[in-house]
Amino acid sequence: MKPSYKVLFAAAIAGSLVGPLALANCRLPSAPSKIPDGAKASEQQMITAMQTIKEYNRDVQTYMKCLDFEVRQNRITPGDRVSLHNTALSELREIATEFNRQVRIFKSKHS
Repeated sequence: MKPSYKVLFAAAIAGSLVGPLALANCRLPSAPSKIPDGAKASEQQMITAMQTIKEYNRDVQTYMKCLDFEVRQNRITPGDRVSLHNTALSELREIATEFNRQVRIFKSKHS
């Protein structure tokens, strides 16, 4: 049985689109799933959230170093690195902004 040229062509196209990213060993860390409501959270909940966000920040920094390494190994293109870097940084910025907003609310309720 001969392979269908349409199937081979589709596989080649799919491989060219995801190939470089699939070869990269870097995994974008999961963002914290919940930020406490500053109006209702306890001090311990806010401290725990801060520690979780600091850990997430370290994980994102490690991820970015991994992307740099993958570029040097020619596993991803510099353009892919920029795109993946910007996505990670945008997520981190959103989480940090929301956490800081909740910290301000928490402080206003407890000062």
